[in-house]
Amino acid sequence: MAAAATATATAAEEEARLLRLEEQAEHGGGGAWEYLSLARRLRARRPAPVLRLGLALLNDASARSRLASEQWTLYEQVAVAAMDCQRLDVAKDCIGVLSKQFPGSVRVGRLEALLFEAKGDWAEAERAYALILENNPFDQVVHRRKIAIAKAQGDMTLAVDYLNKYLELFMADHDAWRELAEIYVSLQMYKQAAFCYEELILAQPTIPLYHLAYAEVLYTLGGLENLQTAKKYYASTIQLTGGKNTRALFGVCLCSAAISQLTKGRNKEEDSSELQSLAAEALLKDYKQRASSKEALVAGMLKNMKLS
Repeated sequence: MAAAATATATAAEEEARLLRLEEQAEHGGGGAWEYLSLARRLRARRPAPVLRLGLALLNDASARSRLASEQWTLYEQVAVAAMDCQRLDVAKDCIGVLSKQFPGSVRVGRLEALLFEAKGDWAEAERAYALILENNPFDQVVHRRKIAIAKAQGDMTLAVDYLNKYLELFMADHDAWRELAEIYVSLQMYKQAAFCYEELILAQPTIPLYHLAYAEVLYTLGGLENLQTAKKYYASTIQLTGGKNTRALFGVCLCSAAISQLTKGRNKEEDSSELQSLAAEALLKDYKQRASSKEALVAGMLKNMKLS
């Protein structure tokens, strides 16, 4: 906990420093290279100022020579910023300089493919990435760009195919599992989405977002077994967030009501816990403190669900 807080504070300080340097450099106070270096290190997406300040350095022969070999890094940084700003002429010029300096470079090849993407020339971008993968089949960046192209074209089925192939190679990429899960949800493929969230929970069991998303998928699937499991994961979300997650509190109440309907006249031992009543009380308390005008509405809803 302490380490996480320290890391957050450090990140905030560096972000503030980046903004100070940006303002200083934009107003002629110097520090452009320091700003550009920090923006790269923080992976900050600030295309407009990066393009302006980077171009100013590249167009100054004296400043460029002082950078020595680091000028090539700047050409790359400016090329990416130019594509973000739709200054494709600038991006093309920067990539051309890099291509002459580093013929056959995979890194430059990626930039050339990105330029095709920026132009909306998806077929050429796909071909460029395919050529890179022929010699570098484990190029993670290129695989992710192929996924991005499929999504940009609105072809979610192809994006799913690419993501599954990607995860066969890079199973530990939690962001990719989450991305795949979210696409499955958008396609109403809930069983597949549930599998993705199971993988995420196994890998990172203390992240409440995964517990909540998994519970919501199971609730959507319905059926007694899924509802019972969903309720458990809503409960674990509440535990992991110290009782602060309103969606999870609602989830427990909704699952309890649905389970009650499905088990009418049958053994309700599983549902006999006080969890649902505690969740209902916590919801009412939360609304009383943060949205008192809606407290009566929530109370009525819970009463109709026979939870208060």
